[in-house]
Amino acid sequence: MARFALWLLRNADAAIALVIALVVAIFGLSDDPDPGLIASATLLVLGLLAAGILRDRYRSAPVEEEIRGSLRSLEALPERLERIDGFERLVLRTRHALDESSAVQVISGSEVASALAAARQGTDRWIFKGGTGTYIRAVTLPGCVADAKRERRALLFRLEIIDPSNEEVCDAYARFRRAGAPAGEEHEPWTLERTRKESYATILAACYHRDRYRLLDIDIGLSGTMTTFRWDLSSSCAVITREEPTGPALRVDKGKFYYDWCYTELLNSLDQARRVPIEQARAARLSEEPTIEEIRRLFQVLDLPLPRSFGDRDVADIARRALRAVDPYGGPSERRP
Repeated sequence: MARFALWLLRNADAAIALVIALVVAIFGLSDDPDPGLIASATLLVLGLLAAGILRDRYRSAPVEEEIRGSLRSLEALPERLERIDGFERLVLRTRHALDESSAVQVISGSEVASALAAARQGTDRWIFKGGTGTYIRAVTLPGCVADAKRERRALLFRLEIIDPSNEEVCDAYARFRRAGAPAGEEHEPWTLERTRKESYATILAACYHRDRYRLLDIDIGLSGTMTTFRWDLSSSCAVITREEPTGPALRVDKGKFYYDWCYTELLNSLDQARRVPIEQARAARLSEEPTIEEIRRLFQVLDLPLPRSFGDRDVADIARRALRAVDPYGGPSERRP
């Protein structure tokens, strides 16, 4: 009953018009209807209907305006969505940049040796680019070969060092190392002769380990230009250092874009270097303790003959550097056949 009363109150004008129309219709059916009364009632009904129409229009105006506003909002929606999408892309790029920056770690001192040791754990590959490869033949190569032998798995090595037959680049490298050496350094000074011996020693060490582990796939490129950086890339990370063992370095984990950049750069650089035909070393086998004659023959077979100025003592020095190299980071020297 209350609901009907509420409806009647909201539609009073229409209800009154309906009642009047019924009354007029009843009077119109009588024998002597009053024309004036019928006309007045008709005008009253029309007036009530007009009032109802005006009321409905008044009530619908805000709704129509709201609908038009909604339509305008819908028209602007694509632009707003595009702005939101652009903002989301910016947030994703920012987050990606933060993630990448957090993956590039700055290390120094003993952390460098620890990072290289962690990189050697379980790796099935190693790509190197640098100077003469002292740390490679002293620690990395023998360590990785020993681990691969223990697990009986294949091992891939790619090395790029300066060309020992190129006196110009070797002399430039020696001058660079002397310029960066601490004052009063007691170690062996860097000279053209030492630089050439160090590069020859790395080649000899590579052939020696390859000869003793058939699952070692090793390739060597000789560069005609020197670099002040040293790249070491394993299957888990890349470590970028300078030549000084105690200076700062960078460590980048695999899966980050900079690791992929390093990988591409190293392979592209190696492809441009002069390749050592190391597969020909099978024709010059090395004994457990390589003799001077064996070493000379090896470099002849590799189409990389030793300088005529190198006597037997120099050849023996190359063998010592190759198989008993000193760890530049201060670790104990260890020969791992």
